[in-house]
Amino acid sequence: MDKKLVLIDGNSIAYRAFFALPLLSNSKGVHTNAVYGFAMMLNKIVKDEQPSHILVAFDAGKTTFRHETYKEYKGTRQKTPPELSEQFSYVRELLKAYGIPYYELEKYEADDIIGTLSLDAEKEGFVVKVYSGDKDLTQLATDKTTVCITRKGITDIEEYTPEHIQEKYGLTPLQIIDMKGLMGDSSDNIPGVPGVGEKTAVKLLKQFQSVETLLESIDDVSGAKLKEKLHEHKELALLSKELATILRTVPLDVTTDRLIYHGANEEQLYNLFRDLEFKTLLDGLNRTEDEEEAADVSFEILTSPEPVHFEQADSLYVEMIDVNYHKSPVAAVAVSGQDGTYFMTGETALSSEAFKKWAEQESIRKTVFDAKRTVIAMRRHGIELAGIEFDVFLASYLINPSESPEDFAAVAKLHGETGIASDETVYGKGAKRALPAESVYAKHVSAKAEALSRLDDTCRKELSENSQNELFDELELPLALILADMESQGVRVDMNRLEEMGVELKKRLDEMEKTIHSLAGTEFNINSPKQLGVILFEKLGLPPLKRTKTGYSTSADVLEKLAPSHDIVQHILDYRQIGKLQSTYIEGLLKVADPATHKIHTRFNQALTQTGRLSSTEPNLQNIPIRLEEGRKIRQAFIPEKPDSVMFAADYSQIELRVLAHISGDEKLIEAFRQDMDIHTATAMEVFHVDQDGVTSNMRRQAKAVNFGIVYGISDYGLSQNLGIARKDAADFIDRYLNTYPGVKEYMENIVREAKEKGYVTTLLNRRRYIPEITSRNFNLRSFGERTAMNTPIQGSAADIIKKAMIDVAERLEKESLTSKLLLQVHDELIFDVPKEEIEAMERIVPDVMENAFELDVPLKVDYSFGPTWYDAK
Repeated sequence: MDKKLVLIDGNSIAYRAFFALPLLSNSKGVHTNAVYGFAMMLNKIVKDEQPSHILVAFDAGKTTFRHETYKEYKGTRQKTPPELSEQFSYVRELLKAYGIPYYELEKYEADDIIGTLSLDAEKEGFVVKVYSGDKDLTQLATDKTTVCITRKGITDIEEYTPEHIQEKYGLTPLQIIDMKGLMGDSSDNIPGVPGVGEKTAVKLLKQFQSVETLLESIDDVSGAKLKEKLHEHKELALLSKELATILRTVPLDVTTDRLIYHGANEEQLYNLFRDLEFKTLLDGLNRTEDEEEAADVSFEILTSPEPVHFEQADSLYVEMIDVNYHKSPVAAVAVSGQDGTYFMTGETALSSEAFKKWAEQESIRKTVFDAKRTVIAMRRHGIELAGIEFDVFLASYLINPSESPEDFAAVAKLHGETGIASDETVYGKGAKRALPAESVYAKHVSAKAEALSRLDDTCRKELSENSQNELFDELELPLALILADMESQGVRVDMNRLEEMGVELKKRLDEMEKTIHSLAGTEFNINSPKQLGVILFEKLGLPPLKRTKTGYSTSADVLEKLAPSHDIVQHILDYRQIGKLQSTYIEGLLKVADPATHKIHTRFNQALTQTGRLSSTEPNLQNIPIRLEEGRKIRQAFIPEKPDSVMFAADYSQIELRVLAHISGDEKLIEAFRQDMDIHTATAMEVFHVDQDGVTSNMRRQAKAVNFGIVYGISDYGLSQNLGIARKDAADFIDRYLNTYPGVKEYMENIVREAKEKGYVTTLLNRRRYIPEITSRNFNLRSFGERTAMNTPIQGSAADIIKKAMIDVAERLEKESLTSKLLLQVHDELIFDVPKEEIEAMERIVPDVMENAFELDVPLKVDYSFGPTWYDAK
């Protein structure tokens, strides 16, 4: 096999990936777009090139030997966005997992390392491929070395050979250095000759071959002004050429024999892709997890349950093999206690009077796994489960929310219970999921029930050590039962209205399509990125900001940046949004609604987020897009169960900012809320030093972005992207904000310091989140940890408060014998189904309960309204 060395410019490829992809992050908030793009690039390189040898070169620091010649070298470069610099440590981890060596050397740039190694490799008979986003490296092209330059996207490559350079510029590769000497390079702050651009430089070099020959023959140059510039800036031209020349004699301590490529470490890649949540890349690894060997368990299979079997039972496990427990049949039930463990098929248990009596007896305290799921499963079969005292699933989540698997075996393993097989091992995966022989799943379900009592003891002890008993007993467990009621109740949808909206959206899409075609001057398939790219970037001449493997990028982030350039762009963005509403929400809601009751039974995820916030699935009612009026109108389909009732919505006003004011103790923030001021206007007044009448809508918009972003660790780069302003202006805005609210600044500093000392942060109700990343040597992880430390107490406390409000409202409704029902929780909003005769009572009760759910140094404020639909209640 031929020897092939691939050399990769690490900094350049990382930059390209970062700016080519949207600012992606995983569920922990770690930014990942540069790492993802880099991984995609490595996959392409390894597949396409099949290298025998490989190396990634990095810049070692800001100062190089070129700064000794010209101290302003690269002086105009903007500071690397922290969202990118945080990712370089992960890029290095990525390279380790791929088995690719990397190298850097003080005082030298990656270009110089690549230049030296490529020359050495050529002498040793290698074919060399260089990958970079920097055209400076094209000077290295020879008959043995090809320089591959990324274009607008990540994997869209232009290959520079001597022939290609000759065809493109009419120059040799070495003349690229002379070209840079004449025209300069603004990205590296290489001055060049003022007023000389690429065309002029190429023309001069075709005539004079080199900078030196040109400067010796200035009198032969045509054009008086150009002669004058060349005479005046001779030294600059020579200096610029020197700066642009890649050094090929770097004293390296790495040689080609150390760059042999042996392939990737699949285990390391799997772990890294899993942590970074690169699902597509994970799927490409085709790796399966090792499974625990199932432990032995003593149990009895009951075919005719008797009361005696339940006398000592205090643990209950209900097995459903379908994730959606609103539809899944109960496959099996097992109970366990001092006198043993008993297994029943679902059919046996649900038809047993002895089991039903035991399950519904409040005085018999029971331990379960996932109380909400278990209550709903029993209720669907006419059994009102009572006496739940402990939920291992919820307790495990509170003890460490960063480790919150749903599989029983995984939860058990976290608390020292090994030997329980995973459900996938027993039932299979995906479409192949099914019940095996009864003897197999009887043992599996019995093992779970038998382990519950031990897990009860272990988890109670851990909750007590964390001072979280009150959080569990008074908040999370009662809330699980309320959520079970909400899910069982479901929310009614107007199927006819949904279908009407589908027709309306289709008509709207047709109208938008005509408008877009009119603005384009031709008909084309708007949903085809390829056709859309041709229209936008060739026919209409808009600047192509990114390229993909197949052509121009027309992603949402690209279009949003182009929106001010042409009317057609905003119409396309709106067209896509309407299309998503049609497919995801209109068709999606019609699909999940019960055809008999016309109700939707969403599933609330209580033990998923690390902040404690609820989320919902199938359908996700918390993410209905409401930027467009058409999105807001989807709420018109959500109606009360009976015609003589209304939808009643109550939501907290700016609860997270109120929590921030309380936690930080900042006097100005507290006073603004106590005076019931618009907080964004108040912030704008302080930051811009104007009175209330002087606050413009743009000032308020900027203040709002900072209010909601600053405490979550937003950077000047992130703020500049949000507001579409220069990074320098964004940095100035952040500084002014922190000077305006010194209590917030002090809180941010203190909470980070506290997290480093303790290893975790807590909410006002003692919800805990561990942040091991905050002391990491890995800059990316440490930065994530600091952001997490700042935002978790705020987001988590807001989540705790609304959960407390849900419990208090339920108790108050029961106390006052009202029939109104809590249907949904969406972020900071509660939605009720209220009979018209109870509206007055609800107007009195709901705001009172919600505003007094927790005492802060600032008042909690609740807005409410009601109407025939959820839409009208807003």
